[in-house]
Amino acid sequence: MKIQSVKACFFSPTGTTKAVVQAIVRGIQHTTSEFIDITNPDSRKQHVLAAEDELLIVAVPVYVGRVPALLNQWLHAIKARKAPTVCLVVYGNRDYENALIELKDKMIQNGGIPIACAAYIGEHSFSGPDTPIALSRPDAEDLKHAEAFGRRINEMLLSATHMDLTSEIHVPGKVPSQNPAPLLSVDFINISHHCSGCGACAKACPAGAIDLKAYSITDKEKCILCCACIKICPEKARTMKNGTIKDIAIRLSESCKDRKEPELFFNEK
Repeated sequence: MKIQSVKACFFSPTGTTKAVVQAIVRGIQHTTSEFIDITNPDSRKQHVLAAEDELLIVAVPVYVGRVPALLNQWLHAIKARKAPTVCLVVYGNRDYENALIELKDKMIQNGGIPIACAAYIGEHSFSGPDTPIALSRPDAEDLKHAEAFGRRINEMLLSATHMDLTSEIHVPGKVPSQNPAPLLSVDFINISHHCSGCGACAKACPAGAIDLKAYSITDKEKCILCCACIKICPEKARTMKNGTIKDIAIRLSESCKDRKEPELFFNEK
């Protein structure tokens, strides 16, 4: 099957999902590849259209075992039109639970034909100097694995004469309810006097939760707990307060020490 182009869409507040997607696309080695970064709120206003002769990659991080709720509207608007589709989730070494089956089903509903699915590991959003959780992942081995995954996808496409609409990819998890469990609404970020007011945190926030004129104000109802603002701050002025989120980070750093490896799932026919 001849593919005219690759469209790789990803939501990646802290860069881990983006790194995995870029490695997969390197492995595919197609001459025409388009990266569609939907992390910024304004970028999610664009609708993605894919055709039968285009490979569509859709990649998201896992939040509380689900696809991030703020992506539901954008994902629903994708028009895949029988495009061969790769579904990818990236999780913080705990569990991806129902996120992969949720993403796969959304793409089928949008007209896509999943030919491969995968779950990779990225440094957890709550990971920090005192609470390392999958620190520095995806690492070199993960990215090498992702490139090999890309090569295998390319081989599948080259050997296929057409996409089988009746085949199925079985992935772990249960089809979740329409409404994901709400994230905690909590003021968990401490801002020190080292804040220079550069605005990097507001620009990095995928939910538009940081006031563009007063960077010390974060809308806790909009915040998705991705911690991008903490990780992006050049002055290290934003840290995690003691409290509920910090306690969760401590527990995860203790319970998620054992290294988990990527999992791949392919069309069975």
